[in-house]
Amino acid sequence: MSQPQEPHRPFFPFGNPFRMLSPKGSQLSPRLLSLLNTFEEALAARLRKLNPKDKGDVLSLTWMKLAMESLCETHTVIKTLITELELPVTEWDEKWIDVYLDITVKLLDICIAFSSELSRLNQGHLFLQCALHKLESNTSEKLVRACSSLDSWRQHIGSKNPRLENCKSILESLVDSLTLPKVKNSAKGKVLMRAMYGVKVQTVFVCSVFAAAFSVNSKNLIDLDVPNTILWAQAYSDLQTTVNGEIREVFSHGQTTVNGEIRELFSRGKFTFLKELDEVETVVNNLYPMIQDGMGPTEVEAFSSSFSDLGRKAEKLSQVLDFLAQEVDSFFKIVLSGRDALLCNLRVSDTVADPFRGNNGEQVIG
Repeated sequence: MSQPQEPHRPFFPFGNPFRMLSPKGSQLSPRLLSLLNTFEEALAARLRKLNPKDKGDVLSLTWMKLAMESLCETHTVIKTLITELELPVTEWDEKWIDVYLDITVKLLDICIAFSSELSRLNQGHLFLQCALHKLESNTSEKLVRACSSLDSWRQHIGSKNPRLENCKSILESLVDSLTLPKVKNSAKGKVLMRAMYGVKVQTVFVCSVFAAAFSVNSKNLIDLDVPNTILWAQAYSDLQTTVNGEIREVFSHGQTTVNGEIRELFSRGKFTFLKELDEVETVVNNLYPMIQDGMGPTEVEAFSSSFSDLGRKAEKLSQVLDFLAQEVDSFFKIVLSGRDALLCNLRVSDTVADPFRGNNGEQVIG
């Protein structure tokens, strides 16, 4: 197993969110402590749920869908926490707001990159459908066209998506921009910042795994050193060790495991490690020589079996790509709606703060 990259330093978005636990920090009321503990315990449960029982499931679109669902839930819960804290936008430090808006722009950009890759992968389904249609006929002309469609699918899946090239810089900027101003001496503010720390850790983790899986580049993985003083630290550490470790091991050896069989992917010119995609490619590899070389009486049954298998696996791939694309779109909408709500509240706050000024800034006399 390859050695993991040097972990990033712990990032504290607005000073040290754990300072509240020290004697010098603001003391939390039982209500605030309960809100924080409830949030962190729920986050720990979500992180534990993401830890796959089978390491081979890490590089699968199905696991990625679960990861994005979990991330959407975390971002939704933080909105609820903000409401329960009763901390209006007017009490937010301007630097908090600037950082939040900057982070949301980066998250929207990375969502667009992921969506474009999922759309690109799903476009390959058209080539598979065309091949399956041609394979229904035994005429030599149709079989040649089927080979051409399968070739086109391979080339399409193996091509690179330029939108993914910026993911690494976006992820690094998300980490580097988080060590920023200290939170004011506010118990509510410190609860919010500590909860936001958890949200950001899970966000960077999930997005880095997606970037690595789509680009087949373990350099997009980010290891975060989370202080063990928080309730979800162990759950996160276990998850990060399992997922990032497995991805690095697979990428370093150029291998993947499907149905217990280890195959050298790079030697076959493959550039994907996604489980459902590789299952389709395996069937394509079985079918291709039968189509090219022709089938004798003993190969007809094997051809029929592979043909049916390709149809099932191609449909499964298309469906899971659609499901994952929906989850990425949901995350995009959650981030966008939160950003819009903040901007709307800021505009309302400005209006309420100075209700007697006209558009030119002069006082309005009633």
